[in-house]
Amino acid sequence: MSGDPSRPARHLFGRGTWPEVSRIGDILRAETVGGALLLGAAVLALIWANSPWSAGYQDLIAVTVGPHALHLDLTLAQWAADGLLAIFFFVAGLELKREFVAGDLRDPRRAVLPVAAAVGGMAVPAVIYVAVNGGMAGGALSGWAVPTATDIAFALAVLAVISTHLPAALRTFLLTLAVVDDLLAILIIAVFYTSSLSLLPLAAALIPLGLFAVLVQRRVRSWWLLLPLAAATWTLVHASGVHATVAGVLLGFMVPVIRRTPGEGPGLAEHFEHRWRPVSAGFAVPVFAFFAAGVSVAGAGGLGETLRDPVTIGIVAGLVLGKCAGVLGSTWLVQRFTRATLGEGVSWWDVLGLALLAGIGFTVSLLIGELAFGMGSEKDEHARIGILAGSLISALLATVVLRARNRHYQRVCAEESRDADGDGIPDFWDEDTVRR
Repeated sequence: MSGDPSRPARHLFGRGTWPEVSRIGDILRAETVGGALLLGAAVLALIWANSPWSAGYQDLIAVTVGPHALHLDLTLAQWAADGLLAIFFFVAGLELKREFVAGDLRDPRRAVLPVAAAVGGMAVPAVIYVAVNGGMAGGALSGWAVPTATDIAFALAVLAVISTHLPAALRTFLLTLAVVDDLLAILIIAVFYTSSLSLLPLAAALIPLGLFAVLVQRRVRSWWLLLPLAAATWTLVHASGVHATVAGVLLGFMVPVIRRTPGEGPGLAEHFEHRWRPVSAGFAVPVFAFFAAGVSVAGAGGLGETLRDPVTIGIVAGLVLGKCAGVLGSTWLVQRFTRATLGEGVSWWDVLGLALLAGIGFTVSLLIGELAFGMGSEKDEHARIGILAGSLISALLATVVLRARNRHYQRVCAEESRDADGDGIPDFWDEDTVRR
């Protein structure tokens, strides 16, 4: 019975349906391009910040723009963190809702693995960080959440660089894990990194948010109606003390997933995702990385002192050891207690590679570091170096593990892409083939 396709709960890392696999492939291609831009932006910032012209970089990120009357006279670095990342979280909100309404997460049997892996992959790094910094003074413990996030774009860029094409089952798991990881990161930011709360603007934000919800539920797509309401929601959430990126998630949650009338073509959430994901992956996140990753090693007190700081050690250990142990251990527990098999063509070596890849925490980790320690503070500088070092080590280890399986991945991908009848659906997912 273990090979019965009607019982997906018996198999971890299932390939899923062709529409879902096709959609995930499109998303991952867009994120891979964005990841390459993200890498380039981060490297450029690091080189500039440690060059003889580093003062120009510091002057650039400190440029202040925006209306003072609305308390929006922010630096370019703050606009990147609060404004541009709201676009990233809007897309994350769309993806989250789609997964829970029409994707793998709507089925508890299929959701249990990525949810457990994401929870374990966030809990264990946090525990390791707290263990390292438990006795430290000066607010070091406030950075407990820094090593808990996974950067899917950065991870995909690493896969592209090492020319590794993951099979459908592993791609689906990686993306779904990242979606749940984003949800948990959003909750952490909203609950633990809201320093002061002003209820009046927060309540007022419900007005434009509600109007936005009414319009999108009526399938209104006019940008000149929706964009001002989204901007008003963002402004009021920012004024409330809740991090403004939460507004992006709330707006994404308002967009309907299912088409009102039957027929072909995407629903409104998928339509918005196609429009905004390139903006998020190709512009918003790389620009944020450019402003956030430019840490000066000399300005942080020197590399030796930085690497001895428990904040740096806790972040590196959390990303490299904690993420791997959390994802791998949670997957083993799910397999142990559900008595499921790993699935055709998947081994524990593959799970180890993905667990190491999950230790690449960049975009959201940098954001949480700024929220925890204050942008530009010494601990923030050390946190950024820890994030960069931990992500680099995780990427190198994942490269070794996944490259060792690359020939196997190539054979599986060739099998999955075979379309002998030329109907546009690979034979593995072709209904006639499945019935046979």
